[in-house]
Amino acid sequence: MTAPRVTPQQAWDAFIAGNERFVGGISRHPNQDVERRTELVNQQAPDVALFGCSDSRLAAEIIFDCGLGDLFIARNMGHVVAESITASMEYAVTALGSALIVVLAHDSCGAVAAAIDQSSREPSRVTDSVRNTLAPIQPSVQQLWHRDHHETPYAEADGIDPNAVGRIHLAATVNELLRNSRAISDAVDRGELAVVGCQYRLTEGRAVPYTAVGPLSIELAPLG
Repeated sequence: MTAPRVTPQQAWDAFIAGNERFVGGISRHPNQDVERRTELVNQQAPDVALFGCSDSRLAAEIIFDCGLGDLFIARNMGHVVAESITASMEYAVTALGSALIVVLAHDSCGAVAAAIDQSSREPSRVTDSVRNTLAPIQPSVQQLWHRDHHETPYAEADGIDPNAVGRIHLAATVNELLRNSRAISDAVDRGELAVVGCQYRLTEGRAVPYTAVGPLSIELAPLG
């Protein structure tokens, strides 16, 4: 077990400060030179692990103004928890000493839109692998749909807010990651790790935190 080098609060403060620089157009592009590349040949010590959607608009090192070795990243369509994702986050925490896990969703998510479609009366045809990947998002679709609609179990794209679905799925992803991993939950319980769920706003460029677990002082936006 590798002990974290910083507190979760310190990791979060440095992480979100990079996003503020990006939003303000004053990115520093740190740790992207030859010296940094050479320094990392035989080692890495990222303070932050990030699990995000694989969308091409979520280039994490750019969004958070980081460089080589600063983030340990795992991504897939719709940030759906799988064993390989859990293992990657556990490795960051237990072997690399990361003090913060960030789950990164975003607005206008194609996976969320596809999950809404798959929850409709006449879903589009998709491959089996896509259908299986979208399945964990569909409970979030149904949760929001049934909150305001009782006439049918089938969701309609024009009657549901996909970004709100994305936030519900974001919270569910954080919960599932903690539920699936005793190593991660124990690190949170010891005060060595925090897990934060953010939704990235494409136009604004800002990552907004909506859910957090662990020893952090953080202002969260409402999920609703």
